Formats: sequence, C-alpha cells, structure tokens
Amino acid sequence: MNIRRRQKDKPEIYTSSLNDILFILVMFFLIVSTLANPNIVKVNNPKGQKDTKVKQNIVVSIDKDQKIYVGQNEVPNMNVLDTVLLTEVNKMRVTVDTPSVVINADTIAYYGQVFHIMQAAKRAGARVVANVQ
Repeated sequence: MNIRRRQKDKPEIYTSSLNDILFILVMFFLIVSTLANPNIVKVNNPKGQKDTKVKQNIVVSIDKDQKIYVGQNEVPNMNVLDTVLLTEVNKMRVTVDTPSVVINADTIAYYGQVFHIMQAAKRAGARVVANVQ
C-alpha cells in the first residue's frame, strides 16, 4: 500500500498579461477623460466681424441726480414710468416686432431704480439692455 501524501496543486493566477491590460485601460481612461471635460483643452472662440449692437429704440437714462428720462423727456416719478414705457413700446411696435429698451445709468444711480426700469420694460414686452457708465 502506498501511503504517500499526494501533492496538491496550489491555485495560481497567471499575471503575465495583466500589466499590459492595465496599461491599455489606463491609457484609454486618460484619453476619454480629456475628451469628456472640455475645460481642459483651451480653444480660441471665433470673434464676429460685424458690430452687433442692439438698435436703441427706446433710451431710458438716469443721471447723477437720480432723475429719469425717457428719450429727452423727464419722468416726474416712478409711478408714471410704467405707463410712459408702455406707450413708448406700443409706438415702436408699429415698426419693430420686439423693441429694445436701453438703460443708461450713471455710476452713482441706485440699482433699485435700474431694476424697476428693467421690470417695467419686461412687463411692456420689450428687450432690455442695461448700460451702466
């Protein structure tokens, strides 16, 4: 009778090609991650040749004394401003589909007044462009 112990085969993992596979996966993920995030690559955006300024249909100005003018006419108070802007926008709708209101405000003008004019122009159905100098 043969009483020798049998040698058990130890499980073994062949890792000879594992380095190659991991290297290929790392390279793949590096390339894909640079393509997925556009902030990494800096691109010069094209600049237009034409001057695309908004046509100034209605100009609202606020001077350093906090007086509001629609065109050349002074608006006595903020309550009348909504109706004045609405009538000016309706006059301009005859020639333009969506008239634009350009707000020229002095640097010491109150932003509350600028926002009130912007909201009034939006309610009247006009585009608003603010130009604070």
